[in-house]
Amino acid sequence: MNHIRKEFSNGVILKNGSETPPGFPPSDNNADGNHSLLPDQSDDLEKGSNASSHKDRPIREDWGHKADFLLAVIGYAVDLSNVWRFPYLCYRNGGGAFIIPYFTVLILGALPIFFMEMSLGQFHREGPVTVWKIVPICKGIGYASCFMAYIVAFYYNVVIGWSFFYLFSSFTLNLPWGGCNNSWNTENCWSLSQGKVNVTANQSNYVVYVTATMPYLFMTILLIRGCLLPGAIDGIKYFIVPKLERLNDPQVWIDAAVQIMFSVGCGFGTHIAYASYNKFNNNCYRDCIFTATVNSFTSIFSGFVVFSYLGYMAERQHKDISKVAQEGPGLVFIVYPEAISTLPGSTYWSVIFFLMLITLGMDSAFGGLESPLTGLQDQFYRLFKYRWSREVFTFVIVFTAFFFALPCTTSGGMYVFKILDTFAAGTSIIFTVLCQVLAVSWLYGVDQFCDDIQKMIGHRPGLYWRICWKFVSPTFLAIIVISSILHYTPLAYEGGIGTYIYPEYANILGWFIAASSMSIIPIYAVYKISSTRGSFKETFMLQRHAAFHSFLLLILRGWARNKIQLEGNILFKLFMGITNLTLTFWTQILWVYCDFIQR
Repeated sequence: MNHIRKEFSNGVILKNGSETPPGFPPSDNNADGNHSLLPDQSDDLEKGSNASSHKDRPIREDWGHKADFLLAVIGYAVDLSNVWRFPYLCYRNGGGAFIIPYFTVLILGALPIFFMEMSLGQFHREGPVTVWKIVPICKGIGYASCFMAYIVAFYYNVVIGWSFFYLFSSFTLNLPWGGCNNSWNTENCWSLSQGKVNVTANQSNYVVYVTATMPYLFMTILLIRGCLLPGAIDGIKYFIVPKLERLNDPQVWIDAAVQIMFSVGCGFGTHIAYASYNKFNNNCYRDCIFTATVNSFTSIFSGFVVFSYLGYMAERQHKDISKVAQEGPGLVFIVYPEAISTLPGSTYWSVIFFLMLITLGMDSAFGGLESPLTGLQDQFYRLFKYRWSREVFTFVIVFTAFFFALPCTTSGGMYVFKILDTFAAGTSIIFTVLCQVLAVSWLYGVDQFCDDIQKMIGHRPGLYWRICWKFVSPTFLAIIVISSILHYTPLAYEGGIGTYIYPEYANILGWFIAASSMSIIPIYAVYKISSTRGSFKETFMLQRHAAFHSFLLLILRGWARNKIQLEGNILFKLFMGITNLTLTFWTQILWVYCDFIQR
């Protein structure tokens, strides 16, 4: 045990006893990596190196062109939520006032975490599960990310199926939803949805050139037409004029946090998976800034498009704009089609609109399933060395997602959709991202992480990134998680026939869905600790050395590296003395407690 502690006191344990030379990526053939801090490494040191057992791992491919990666990431980040969720949240949370918490969360939370995920995937060249070789006790974060992406796929592809159904229904002289004398059935919708989900599994670089760029052409055409309609200016004013009193409501900030995380795609593991196929020296910092900027621009741009038509509908129906908008899919499948049906050449405008929805959804669906596919393939790579093994696994993932999404196609499917949309990636995604940033910043170490980034792009991240990763983002995300639980409001759906209040069991089911992904993280950590050889006290001491003393040493090394001379500073000595006494005191208390429960 002493030799393990000695290694941990040096801040890093190397599985093969040698550190990766500066400027070189970690070996693709080493599944356990070279920067692990917790129990996996202790076992490996006692067993000896087994790096040779990973020689059969397939060589990781690279993106053919830089544009392939950028368009894939942008296509995944810019999705249907930019069109229906963001405009509705602006309408519900004070118009332009919602943009303030939106960009606040983007700058303090989503952007640093986005950069973190892309850097992790690119440096280690691993999927969202195996990338946690850096902190093996936190591998549950990777499994939780894949599981959430899988659950979101249940209902996300349903929306694409609805879009296909509406698209083909638009090829008539008179749009079906332009009148009330219709009988509807949705069986054809799901046959199209099944076809779409199967397309999701195909990795074609050429598809993203269409699906990532065409929505902007369609939105521009629709915006120009919408601005020429009567009442459009009133709708746009409603969108941009802020109601600042709404900023006092915690729900506004919760909605902003969930929206930006869901829209950018943080926490689902997709960015880690995509970045793992990058060349080692790719400038992921520039890619991160560019993608986040495009995503935020798209949200604002789509808001102008949607509210121009909402203003037109309010003018036509002689209603206030607040009485016209509907939440969720109702905005794009009820309100918007109704507005389009009143225009001259309505068939043409309807086809453009639903083509826009389909192209927005397709590349996001690609990325959504890429997370569990890449994550599990990297973790269980030996199972994928056989011919057609990936195709069979992809079929299983797609078919099960299709099966679990079938309730969304029933007559009450919209109510099931609301439960999934609220709980599948709400509080759970914020909690997972919180655990992720804590694991990287405090267990792996910010200084070590910045060293990794420097090896890739040639310079260390600035002070803003380091402060956000270590202090601001974790604090901000923790507040959001706690507030979302304390200020939780029971489910309600605002439909065309009024407001439906969900029964209590539906809320319990929703929280069970959320907990099913969040619980993976602590369950895996407990499993990892319990499966580590040695007493519980020794295991705890191992965690202590890695998580606390090592990070203090990394801080000191960082100061020394920057030639900051603090040895003679009395305040510095006082601070370090108090810190060490505090850590030692609580360590001994927990040590005694561990001895007590072990007996």
